[in-house]
Amino acid sequence: MIKQWYVVHTYSGFEEKVKVSIEDNAQRRGLSDKISQILIPTEKVVEIKSGKKKESTKKYYPGYILIEMELDDDTWHLVNSTPRVTGFVGGDKPMPVHQEEINVIVQQIEKGPATQVKTQFDRGDSVRILDGAFANFNGFVDEIDKDHDKLRVMVTIFGRQTPVECNFFQVEKT
Repeated sequence: MIKQWYVVHTYSGFEEKVKVSIEDNAQRRGLSDKISQILIPTEKVVEIKSGKKKESTKKYYPGYILIEMELDDDTWHLVNSTPRVTGFVGGDKPMPVHQEEINVIVQQIEKGPATQVKTQFDRGDSVRILDGAFANFNGFVDEIDKDHDKLRVMVTIFGRQTPVECNFFQVEKT
């Protein structure tokens, strides 16, 4: 029988536990040769809080895992009886995912998309510049450029509003 990829719906936040549970149960029941791999597609996200960079991972498809397996009665029952699994996408007769779609997902995982940056800054926030030519100046966020991790901060210099470009690490909220 040919191994194909299937999508399994799980409780959100329990994808890793479901993966481990399926692998352990397959090992115990002698079915590990029928299940090749289980993927939980994730990407790296960088958050900036108080001028500090914090990396975390974010799931592409929360509540779903991808399993490459031979689908028969034994493997179907093994997956469906796993705690925190709500079932295969497609119900009792799940349809396999096309290999081209899996290749795109695997390529995203391996290569990784551009790292996403989440920032705590919003337009209009009051901030203080921490370093650079305008260190210790206070201003407000006028524009946010997440693609380049930059802010345009409006500061008052000689009584006039002047735009200053800063990266996310150069400012803190006041």
